[in-house]
Amino acid sequence: MESLESRLDYKFRNSLLLAEAMTHPSLAYESQRPHFDNQRLEFLGDAVLQLILTEDLFKMFPDFPEGKLTKLRSRLVSRRALARFALTIDLGSYVLLGKGEEATGGRRRVSTLADAFEALIGAVYLDSGYEPCRELVLRLFQKEIEALAGSPEERNPKGELQESLQAIQPEPPVYEILSETGPDHRKVFLAQVSWCDLVLAVGRGKSKKEAEARAALEALRTRVWEDPSAAKSEQTESPEEAS
Repeated sequence: MESLESRLDYKFRNSLLLAEAMTHPSLAYESQRPHFDNQRLEFLGDAVLQLILTEDLFKMFPDFPEGKLTKLRSRLVSRRALARFALTIDLGSYVLLGKGEEATGGRRRVSTLADAFEALIGAVYLDSGYEPCRELVLRLFQKEIEALAGSPEERNPKGELQESLQAIQPEPPVYEILSETGPDHRKVFLAQVSWCDLVLAVGRGKSKKEAEARAALEALRTRVWEDPSAAKSEQTESPEEAS
């Protein structure tokens, strides 16, 4: 676990807390040690994360009402967001799994990674208290928090595109999935958005929803409906460039 501590730039005083945070319930069940897994630390870490990030957002956006602050916090602590943070420190490599969970790809499962990340924060909190834990969390979340500061309003590119187009004509844009490539655990989708028989843009994503959103963003960038004569050159752009 020393390499994990190196990645965190944090040294545990009580190494048992780190071991507990990395123990998935599946291993605890197989080893017949039902009280030694990361579920309690996950519960604690969730609350600690919420408090630290709530306090930081509260200070960062003094004019935002409760509803907006809640949405911003959700962008930071959703299961998928926490799993992404876990991947940045390669946390999945350190999680101790049961054989069955390991065999079914549990090491990269979103729920496993998110739970382990929360448990890790809970362990740091118990190991050294609030301030050192707060420093660690804000360091790990620094890029995401900076992104929020630069763009606090969450964009809805599909909604924006529909509003722009329906201000001209009531017909809504149409989305189509052109292709689906890659293995099951790493699929890539290619989506196309068109309007009034005019192809506006294409976009790639790890899900159909993401591909469609990227196509909408690209359409908002190029705005080919304002100059249909330019549509042909835009549409010959490679899918890699369009995404």
